[in-house]
Amino acid sequence: MIDIVNRKFTAPGGYSKELDTISEKVKAGERITDDEGLLLFEKASLAFAGSLANYIREKRHGDITYFNRNFHIEPTNACIYSCNFCSYSRLYAHREEAWELNVEQMMDMVRKYNGKPITEVHIVGGVHPKMNLDFFAELLRKIKAHRPELHIKGFTAVELDYMFRKAKMNNEEGMKFLHEAGLDSLPGGGAEIFHPEIREQICADKVNADGWLDIHATAHRLGMHTNATMLYGHIEKYFHRIDHMSRLRNLQDETGGFNTFIPLKFRNKDNDMRHVAESSIVEDMKMYAIARIYLDNFPHLKAYWPMLGRQNAQLSLAFGVNDIDGTIDDSTKIYSMAGAEEQNPSMNTAELVMLIRQVKRKPVERDTLYNIVRDYSSLDIREIEGNPLLN
Repeated sequence: MIDIVNRKFTAPGGYSKELDTISEKVKAGERITDDEGLLLFEKASLAFAGSLANYIREKRHGDITYFNRNFHIEPTNACIYSCNFCSYSRLYAHREEAWELNVEQMMDMVRKYNGKPITEVHIVGGVHPKMNLDFFAELLRKIKAHRPELHIKGFTAVELDYMFRKAKMNNEEGMKFLHEAGLDSLPGGGAEIFHPEIREQICADKVNADGWLDIHATAHRLGMHTNATMLYGHIEKYFHRIDHMSRLRNLQDETGGFNTFIPLKFRNKDNDMRHVAESSIVEDMKMYAIARIYLDNFPHLKAYWPMLGRQNAQLSLAFGVNDIDGTIDDSTKIYSMAGAEEQNPSMNTAELVMLIRQVKRKPVERDTLYNIVRDYSSLDIREIEGNPLLN
C-alpha cells in the first residue's frame, strides 16, 4: 500500500496548501467538496490524484480486483433517439444496417451458455417502438424459467423511461412490473452528462437527469441495486463532471443502492461528434482517480476493459479501479462500433486472471452484487486453463 500519511505533494501555481488539505481529508476518511473535486481536475498532477485514489482503493479492497462471468444480449440497435455521440444505433426510420432480435433468438443466446457457470446476463440496446414493456417482460420470464439462478441486469434508464411512458405507467409501476417478471438490477447506461447545458447538445431528446435519477432511486426503493456511468472526454468541462458526480453522490447518500461507478470514455468513430478529439490516457487515468476520491460512498469503481483496451485496463488498477468487468465473450458491439481498443471483446477466465496477476493484483470472481464466487489469486493458472468450465 502506498503510504500517504507522511508524504507531501505539491502543485504549480500556489495550490499546494489546498491540495494538502485534500490529502489530509483522504487520510482522515473525510469527504471532499465540489470545489476540491474541481481543483483536483484543474491543478493536481496525475501522480498526486493517482496516489490518493490508490490509497483509498487499497484501504477498502487491498489488492483484490473483481471480475465476473457474464454475457451480453443487445436486442436491437434500431433506436428512436439520435444521440450525437452514438456510433451504435441506427435510427428506427432508417434501419438498413439495424438488427432486431425476437424473444426466441435471444433465448437461443441464453441457451448457448447451458452448463457454463455464467452468473449474469446483461441486456441493453436501442429504444425500439415495437420492443415494449410486455415484450421484455416475456423475455425476462422465459430466461428465469430456463435458468432461475441467472442474474438479469437489464435496460438503461433511457430504455425504461420510454417503455414506462408507452405503457402509461409511472416509474414505480413499471419497475415493479419488470422486477416481478425477473429483472434483478439495472446497468448504469444512459447517464451521459447530467448537466442540461451539455445534455441538450449531445442527447436532447431522451430522458433528462432528473428522470434518470428517479428511475434508479425507484429501483433502489424496491431493493434492487444499480450502477452509474458518466460519458466523459468530449465537449464537457470539468465542472460538468463534478456536477454529474455530485448528483450521484447525493442520491447514494439517500438510498445506498449504487454498486459501481463506471466512467465511460467518449469514442469518436462514425458518429456526429467525430470532429471532437478523444481524451488522452493521462486524462483517462486522472478521471478514474478523481472519481475514486470524490465518490466516497460508492463501494466500487469499474474500468470497462473492452472500451479501454487490456493494457490500459491494467493501468487503471493503480488509479483507484478495483473492477474490470467480465468475460463478455464478444457479445457486445456498443463500443467496438465506436472505435474502442477491443474490436472483438472476449476474454476467458484464464486470460482475465493473468491480466490481473500481471500487475500484482488478486483476481476474484464475483457475482453481480459482489458476492465472492471464487478467489483465483493463488490458483495455478494451468488448473484454470485445463478446466473447460472456466474457459
